[in-house]
Amino acid sequence: MPPHLCQLCNTARAQVLRPKNHARICANCFIATFERETAETITSSNLFQPGERIAIGASGGKDSTVLASVLKTLNERHGWGLDLVLLSIDEGITGYRDHSLDAVKRNSVEYDLPLKIVSYEELYGWSMDQVVAQVGKKGNCTYCGVFRRQALDRGAAMLGVAHVVTGHNADDVAETVLMNLLRGDLPRLSRATSIVTSTPRAGQPKASLDGQPAAVSFTNVKRSKPLMYAYEKEIVLYAHHKKLDYFSTECIYSPEAFRGSARTLIKNLERIRPESILDVVRSGVDMAKLVPDADGNCKGACGSRKATEIEVKHDGEEEEEAGGGGCGSGNGQETGGEMAEMEKKLLQDDRAEEEGTETHISMPVKAVNGQRHDGDEKVGPPAAALVGEANGQGHDRHKHPPMSTATTVPIRTKQEKKAGRRSGRDAPPPRQVLGQCERCGYLSSQAVCKACMLLEGLNKARPRTGIEVGSAGG
Repeated sequence: MPPHLCQLCNTARAQVLRPKNHARICANCFIATFERETAETITSSNLFQPGERIAIGASGGKDSTVLASVLKTLNERHGWGLDLVLLSIDEGITGYRDHSLDAVKRNSVEYDLPLKIVSYEELYGWSMDQVVAQVGKKGNCTYCGVFRRQALDRGAAMLGVAHVVTGHNADDVAETVLMNLLRGDLPRLSRATSIVTSTPRAGQPKASLDGQPAAVSFTNVKRSKPLMYAYEKEIVLYAHHKKLDYFSTECIYSPEAFRGSARTLIKNLERIRPESILDVVRSGVDMAKLVPDADGNCKGACGSRKATEIEVKHDGEEEEEAGGGGCGSGNGQETGGEMAEMEKKLLQDDRAEEEGTETHISMPVKAVNGQRHDGDEKVGPPAAALVGEANGQGHDRHKHPPMSTATTVPIRTKQEKKAGRRSGRDAPPPRQVLGQCERCGYLSSQAVCKACMLLEGLNKARPRTGIEVGSAGG
């Protein structure tokens, strides 16, 4: 059987079978296609601004090495004018991070890019080897993930950079989507599936009076994922055909992580259907739109953010917005309409609680052998029945359907209702507002950020005085 020719140039022998579209292409066409698709992702998402200073999160692995190579190539080819620097985090894992940092240093020299290395020991006073010795191999990835995210922001602030790019690929995003689904953590989907994640104050640093960029706060750093739609296999193929220098050993503590189970499932799906990785990513993006934001608003899946909102007038009347309907129902005829009605009912209940009134509905009383029990709650008969009894006619000759009456009665005052709600078990939790940690100043919705809480637990177990073993005198 003769070898297949490249489907793009029709001259060279095909060497790559792309998982995205099953195209058989040669190595040169694959490299050009990979770079072109990455450039399209960057330009379509408006990731960079001309002349922006970018810090590349470099770990020495294939993803960050390919990202550094592609960004340097595209920056020179398209004249973006980006100021690229390498930013590495030293977690303090002996036998793993020290070797990968050697690869980062070689790439720094080869690509002529400045390198900044920030260590856990420098920032937190703990290395990951010490953390694992303290807490064990189960759960140590929680410490490393929290510390690493904050270390990237702090390292970028040291460099005066307000934008960090990471080498997360489509496989990584698909694994994160699956992990959030398995844990039932849907609110995190918006961060995991967004190509750009930033704090509310993130943006280009303003220039100071002397024309130099002003200092960047570590709470003012945004991140992006230019390789979000690139398959891991294609990243490996690009590194192979470009002969890039990278470190390929897996972290010695990661086999115990929950991500490994999600990765195994994703790889099994890819074996059956290669397109499933991008399908999971796109599904995660769509599902993230269905998750309300911090203000309870839909993020675009309804076509209009006001589709299910209810306008409460000043006189107490309620009016539904035109074009009602919620996520998954175009005109509010299905689930969206039911959700709008439920929200309307909840607003009515809340207003009744605030005004100190509730609606009391009495149950109908059934007659036994034409007679009613005196102990039961009596329901007012209709006017025709009263007239009949007044004329000496018995009630048995006029059978009327049972009725229920609704009366509005005051239950408790507004202050009593609020006091009872505070002490009740079903009281809604207070809405979290993004602020800063009281200890380190990092962004947090709590008074103390998670990194400080983890450090507090570690420091409590650390001995206050060191123990030294000296030589025996004699």
